[in-house]
Amino acid sequence: MSIRLGMQAKLYYGAAGTTATSELTNTKDVTLNLETNEADVTTRASQGWRATIATLKNGSVEFTMNWDSSDEGFGAIKDAYFNNTPIAMAVLDGEGGSGLDADFSVTNFTRNEPLEEAITVNVTVKPTYVTRAPTWVDGGGS
Repeated sequence: MSIRLGMQAKLYYGAAGTTATSELTNTKDVTLNLETNEADVTTRASQGWRATIATLKNGSVEFTMNWDSSDEGFGAIKDAYFNNTPIAMAVLDGEGGSGLDADFSVTNFTRNEPLEEAITVNVTVKPTYVTRAPTWVDGGGS
């Protein structure tokens, strides 16, 4: 097993409906959230224990970018937010690595203006309704 550092991870973007191939380098901390909803399937046969099965999966990606209007990746994320258009993204643990690949909707685009720091934007993206369903890529990393 090899340890991976966050700075080795890759975040890609591209046109919805295609595989994201442009690296989004203007990012700081990135968080890939994966959860599964659950259904209660408890019966009397459970002998007093609640029984649960997994149902639909939820995914979201949260990241911070510097507010840089000359950065192409920043522009793509900003345009996807303001135009309500999907954007392809892949969140991988390294070049050719493992992670979530899907078309996303930008659901949060919050600008931060700290007095002594660069202006940044907090972004949240979630898988959206298009022809390309979310998939988990097992690339192994570089």
